[in-house]
Amino acid sequence: MSVPQSVKKEYLLEGLDCANCAMKIEQGVKKIPGVSECSVNFMTKTLMVKTEDPTADAVFSEAKKKVKALESHIRVEEIIPRGARSSHSEPGEAGSHHSDHHEHEHSQEHDHGQQGHSHEHGGEGGGLRVNLIRLVASTGLTAAAMFAGFSLWIELGIFVIAYLFAGGDILLRAAKNIRHGQIFDENFLMVVATVGALAVGQYPEAVAVMLFYQVGEMFQDMAVNRSRRSIKSLLNIRPDYANLKIGDETKKVSPEAVQVGDVILVKPGEKVPLDGIVLSGSSQVDTSALTGESMPREVEAGGEVLGGFVNKNGLLTVQVSKPFGESTVAKILDLVQNASSKKAQTENFITRFARYYTPSVVIAAVLLAVIPPLVVPDAAFSDWVYRALTFLVISCPCALVISIPLGFFGGIGAASRAGILVKGSNYLEALNDVKYVVFDKTGTLTKGTFRVTAVHPASDFTREDLMRYAAHAEFHSSHPIAESIRAAYNGEWKVGDLTDYDEQFGYGIQVSFEGKKVLAGNSRLMQREGIHCVESEAVGTVVYLAVDGTFAGSIDISDEIKEDSVEAIRKLKRLGIKKTIMLTGDAAKVGNAVGAELGMDEVHAELLPEGKVERIEEWDRKKSRKEKIAFVGDGINDTPVLARADIGIAMGGLGSDAAIEAADIVIMTDEPSRLPTAIQIAKRTRRIVWQNIIFALGVKGFFLLLSALGFATMWEAVFSDVGVTVLAVLNAMRILRRNE
Repeated sequence: MSVPQSVKKEYLLEGLDCANCAMKIEQGVKKIPGVSECSVNFMTKTLMVKTEDPTADAVFSEAKKKVKALESHIRVEEIIPRGARSSHSEPGEAGSHHSDHHEHEHSQEHDHGQQGHSHEHGGEGGGLRVNLIRLVASTGLTAAAMFAGFSLWIELGIFVIAYLFAGGDILLRAAKNIRHGQIFDENFLMVVATVGALAVGQYPEAVAVMLFYQVGEMFQDMAVNRSRRSIKSLLNIRPDYANLKIGDETKKVSPEAVQVGDVILVKPGEKVPLDGIVLSGSSQVDTSALTGESMPREVEAGGEVLGGFVNKNGLLTVQVSKPFGESTVAKILDLVQNASSKKAQTENFITRFARYYTPSVVIAAVLLAVIPPLVVPDAAFSDWVYRALTFLVISCPCALVISIPLGFFGGIGAASRAGILVKGSNYLEALNDVKYVVFDKTGTLTKGTFRVTAVHPASDFTREDLMRYAAHAEFHSSHPIAESIRAAYNGEWKVGDLTDYDEQFGYGIQVSFEGKKVLAGNSRLMQREGIHCVESEAVGTVVYLAVDGTFAGSIDISDEIKEDSVEAIRKLKRLGIKKTIMLTGDAAKVGNAVGAELGMDEVHAELLPEGKVERIEEWDRKKSRKEKIAFVGDGINDTPVLARADIGIAMGGLGSDAAIEAADIVIMTDEPSRLPTAIQIAKRTRRIVWQNIIFALGVKGFFLLLSALGFATMWEAVFSDVGVTVLAVLNAMRILRRNE
């Protein structure tokens, strides 16, 4: 039976400027049969739909229809990955719908105000001017009706015209939504409230409230668009072109058109478009877009450069090592742009809350309008209707619906600036509850750059013999220890004499060399094979060797602790981490020495990969349900542990595909101190998000009470809705301006 294949498409939602609309679209598309996954990113105006249905095209078609049914003003455009149409096109010709959907924003801005949506006032240019003219005209007509002394019917006619100038687009949207069964949204609430005010004779207030609401929406959209621009700047690492070298000529092409093995030129001031190896030239490169590191890095022939680096001063000739889709910059863009699809618990709570909150308030408003006039003596029906209408204006949950996702997106953006990639707001929120941090040793807390410090041959072997056997035994291994042994060997290579290579995790290597069985590994390997060895007293990694069952000697290899490892552990404890634990496959003597120097609470050494998983499971049983365990490893050898921990964090992920794939969070520098930074960003994000929740609900609750008691006018109600939203959005934007 064939396994259904997952198909994913992304769509740009032109004209999406309402967070509540984004929520409705996401909920609506999710209910379509065949849709396995769906998310709407309000900040980037994109819809992601995934299906495993054999009739995928029909599912995607139904999704587009659903968007139009829910929000008819939105134009749905499929985002075709750049370069998908042509592998040899010039920059800008490789498909107009780039996978970097931010490049569409120039066209979106001109659509604002022309789509007939109440939230579309944040656009620039013509759309904004049209809205301002409408609002100025409405204000002038309202003033004329109030002070010119016209007869009642003329005055009413002018007020109605002024009302239509101010809120005609909202009336239209509400009518369309009602036709599609979408009733409880901000358009419906504003129409009911203001038409009701007209009905009870509050003409100036009905028009003024609509005017104030529209002006508030303009400020709200300006704040959201400013935030979008801030987030867009985070994603501005995408290279626009590559200088492809063809013979003696150079041609500008789209990065997607460049193949592995092609040679490109990177001039001073240009972005490096793709990952590759420097063939000639030397220069300083700015890596801050990928790593958050402000100090430039020196590169020269033989060195590696990554897409997204900025060449500072020299001319570099680079041989491309990865296609654009697999490059580091492409993976980073994908992670940051799609992080919002994995929502935090707080976001999911607000989504559910908004779904029930607004209908509940509408029902309460109806009861407020009907019941008191029936039971309270001398109660005026029009007075209680006015109170109920004010109640309705207050009820829109926009402040929460916009500011909460914006807060988490800002937190993810702030982390990206610091060289920390968070794959979803759920992981960012989970960092707040981390109480146990478990570290791998090699390459995480230590530099992982080993060197041979001593060679101890057994009595029947020379130093040269021992190094020859060790270097050939480690020839095929990619482990840093193997690299250090190969680097220390100065003799002749006889790779053709190697056969039966077998690398055994947690023990070492078994191989046939020159017809002899060679073992190279730790003391456990010697014990398992029944070989008596002389234990080394060195504090460091020791590789033991045996040839044809005879102990041949040992090699001492040292590794340095990273400069910021001690400070990282100290900061974690200040942030309230209960225990810092180190797991290593190294000898107990080495592990304990490193652990003592770092100030670790616990050290567990001589562990196989499955032993590390068992330790994680052991702490998982001991901790409380709310507490979380984070495992920090290199993302290559520790994949099972990264997967088992509550949060898997890959260290030294720069250029490492395995790290990016395996972990929930990737620290793009090699610095353990970025982990406390990530936790600080998570705590700041949560604090600001909850400030917005408490502020929005508190103000709304206060005004709901005032309106029920008859002390609040529609002016205060509109401030409660729009004013709170603007303030909450501005507060959420503070997360992006994180100070180091």
